[in-house]
Amino acid sequence: MADRDIRYCTTSDGVSIAYCATGEGPPLIGMPVPGFSHAELSWQMFGMVQNPLAATYSFVAYDARGSGLSDRSAVDFSLDAMLRDLDAVVERSGFDKFALSAYISGAPVAIKYAATHPDRVTHLILADGWSEFAPIAVSPAYMAGKPLLDADWTLFTETFAQVLWAFDNPEYGRLFASFLREACDPEAMRAAWKAWETYDVTEFLPQITAPTLIVQNKNTRWFTVDIGRRLAGAIPNARLALIDDVTYGAVPGLINEFLGVTAATVTETGAIGGLVTILFTDMEGSTALTQQVGDERAQDHVRQHNLVVREALRTHTGKEIKHTGDGIMASFASARGAVDCAIAIQRALADDDGLRVCIGLNAGEPVAEEQDLYGTSVQLAARVCAEANGGEILVSNVVRELAAGKGFLFNDRGDRALKGFEDPVRLYEVRWQE
Repeated sequence: MADRDIRYCTTSDGVSIAYCATGEGPPLIGMPVPGFSHAELSWQMFGMVQNPLAATYSFVAYDARGSGLSDRSAVDFSLDAMLRDLDAVVERSGFDKFALSAYISGAPVAIKYAATHPDRVTHLILADGWSEFAPIAVSPAYMAGKPLLDADWTLFTETFAQVLWAFDNPEYGRLFASFLREACDPEAMRAAWKAWETYDVTEFLPQITAPTLIVQNKNTRWFTVDIGRRLAGAIPNARLALIDDVTYGAVPGLINEFLGVTAATVTETGAIGGLVTILFTDMEGSTALTQQVGDERAQDHVRQHNLVVREALRTHTGKEIKHTGDGIMASFASARGAVDCAIAIQRALADDDGLRVCIGLNAGEPVAEEQDLYGTSVQLAARVCAEANGGEILVSNVVRELAAGKGFLFNDRGDRALKGFEDPVRLYEVRWQE
């Protein structure tokens, strides 16, 4: 993968903008939420989104002025200023045409840019976006957060991260609060919130010609589903996808599907560009079960397994590679999505005493050939699955590291000698029970 060095470009009004260009593939520019980005720290804080995109696309991410590693003294978050930042990044990227993604308060900037630059924006992705601030101003979260922002910076960041945004992982919420204090100064954050109140790009919605994907959270304290519906209805050729994930971990998979790009782009040699997480399932004791209950009843268990696994793959944007007879092999663009999928499978089968499934995960860069994946990373994933007991999820250390900070709990199961591997492999159990 290309480096992630921080680079700089200069806007038409002389402001230095920090950006990072990485990866190979179709061009994609990810816009920042003004005041909520840091060109270095965002790769850890929002790795569940940025890392899969960098593995699949020529991906450019940047900091708005007044925040992150851009010029912190340029505290101007007006719509025109945000467009100047984007203009500078686009020109430095060298992209003639590109897909453009934006979240929350970055969406109005992306909407106006896409409407006024139809020759450059090939696709538009808006996650929890909006075109005017009025519906946000009456949300419970905004009305509770604004007085805190005006009163106390530390109290605001802690409350915003752990209560108002409502991450289900308290530790991740604390990390996010610390990230906010690094990404923006309190005066700049107050200026950003004040500027958002002036954003209104509703008139530009019918002018957008690029195919548009609207990703809307079903359950947040900030945005109602109606906001997403109105956007999708006002933008020609727009589609709406509903998620329930305030970390936006599902967005990279939705982008891949929308752009028609596989999570791992296959090169002419058959090698896959970017890291892929491989998941194997295996029905425990399937041979013995067939002997006990007969072929027909055993096949009922297989059908139930397939139904549950495939539904989880659809929900968590996994790709089924093949059916193995007693299980399914699948691939994911992100480790987080793969672990979430594995947990969903085990929870769906928790009350089925007759069907217990073993799950194993590993991540690497497999080789693709004839719609299948091959190589050491795939072999290791299969061996990890073979070590699991029914109802368990085992992962390799690389998966545990990729999923760090995403709210998962792991038990160290120690080193295992796996067939075909010279060195012992460290395995971890995912704790999935409520």
